[in-house]
Amino acid sequence: MATSAVARETVFALRRQIAKIEGTLPERLQAPAGAAPVDAPRNPTADVTPKNITPKNLTIVRRGLAVAPPDAFVRTGAEGLDTALGGGLPKAALSEIHGAATRDAGAVAGFALSLVSLILKQGPRLPVLWIGTAEIFREAGFPYARGLHRLFGIEPEQLLFSEAPRLVDALWTAEEAARMTALAAVILEIRGSPQRLDLTATRRLHARAQSAGRPVFLLRQAGEPEPTAAPVRFVLSAAPSAPRQTIAGPLAGSIGRPAFTISIGKSRTALPGQFTLEWNPDERSFEERRERRQEPAANPVPVVSASRRGKDPAPASGAVLAFAAVGSPAAGDQPSPGERAAHRRPRRAG
Repeated sequence: MATSAVARETVFALRRQIAKIEGTLPERLQAPAGAAPVDAPRNPTADVTPKNITPKNLTIVRRGLAVAPPDAFVRTGAEGLDTALGGGLPKAALSEIHGAATRDAGAVAGFALSLVSLILKQGPRLPVLWIGTAEIFREAGFPYARGLHRLFGIEPEQLLFSEAPRLVDALWTAEEAARMTALAAVILEIRGSPQRLDLTATRRLHARAQSAGRPVFLLRQAGEPEPTAAPVRFVLSAAPSAPRQTIAGPLAGSIGRPAFTISIGKSRTALPGQFTLEWNPDERSFEERRERRQEPAANPVPVVSASRRGKDPAPASGAVLAFAAVGSPAAGDQPSPGERAAHRRPRRAG
């Protein structure tokens, strides 16, 4: 009995060590009543009543059931997405946002800026660093200053850009910036699936984000889903905007709020799912768009009954001509009552 308990503790300690190396150590949880501290060796003869248990330093590994303080997540405001993610997007972590094609770069950037706006609303208004290569900014451009303030409440001087000549320089800049607590967030934008952006590089970014308690957003333009250390991966594209709402109803031909179609491509706690979110620039929050069900018709019976074949059906149509042949009326044509044969004779000369 004692041997099995020691073996169980050894396996548990090895699992914790592997979790520390991979950066996947879960949050500290409250142990159930009657459980012994996991960091201390068990003694079968010891009294393990709840009065002898101290709640501190008790850690239980439960994948998908981790409990964390409220400020550990970036809550989008969309109840369905936050519930699927177990409370929201992890704040002190690396998060991936993928765009399937280059044309989705604008939607990916807009969604990242929306998350930054939520972070700035929760905490101090620190600057944000956006890192990318010259190819990235040449292909997708830079955010519009007036749009930053109007849609996201971000002052232009709060958003800093770092244009690196090579990808290795961009990764080094991102690692150094991720450890800084003077930044509200770090955005690293990468195009395609470069070989240098491997599992080791993302583990370093994730570890720096956890250490500083700041989010790092990895934006991928037309990148393939590859193994990374990010706990959450979003696959994102632009969604059609709904018409602008007025007192009289939807305004025809108008363009409403920005909308995004978000798929959970990878998550350690959530199941795959797809959501359509609208960004509310006034409230600085997301709202989930729910498709309206089409109400059934009041009278499902057709008003006009289906036609039936009578006793004397119409004859089959013959050749269809644009103009009737000269001198020969079409078959079935009858002269009008006022028309006589004399009217069709040639007129006399003189």
